[in-house]
Amino acid sequence: MSIRRTTKAARGAVAMASAVGLALVVTGCGGGGGTKGTDGDKPPVRSTAPKGSGPGSPAADSDKVIGEMKGPDGVVVTLHSVVRDSGGFVTVNGTVANHGNRAFNAIDWRSNETELRSRSSISGATLVDKAGKKRYLVLRDTNGECLCTTGLSGLMPGASRPIFAQFPAPPAKVTQVDFQLPTMPPASVQITD
Repeated sequence: MSIRRTTKAARGAVAMASAVGLALVVTGCGGGGGTKGTDGDKPPVRSTAPKGSGPGSPAADSDKVIGEMKGPDGVVVTLHSVVRDSGGFVTVNGTVANHGNRAFNAIDWRSNETELRSRSSISGATLVDKAGKKRYLVLRDTNGECLCTTGLSGLMPGASRPIFAQFPAPPAKVTQVDFQLPTMPPASVQITD
């Protein structure tokens, strides 16, 4: 047998072994340990975001207005709901609209914390219980990221975007709070259950 045929045969064997190995790896990554869906082949699809919650979608209850904040350069924040959750949280939902002449970036609305990754968020928002003299800051996840709208940059004139922020819940007897964002006047809002 010539060296040329031996080399060709060796290459073919290596290619075949590689293909078989790759097929085994791909098959092994099929995830067979998860919960099966109703059709038995695919795991159920779960989404944590409500339907229609993309960047251009309106906020929850966007027809309802419970407060409004007008800031510099034609930026308007309309608050739609402030809801106390059973888990001990208060979630504020609203819409930010740019009625000005230039793009809006929420860089001034972020908190002063240095470990936050998003430079354009509403992490600087607060809820203030004036009667109890307490200020509630936006909650953080285990990575230090705010439980709020992030990536709020480049909002063009005439555009709007839904926003949210989640806070620790004040005591049950507290129903009136002020929602505050840096550079904006506060809005007095009612907490609902």
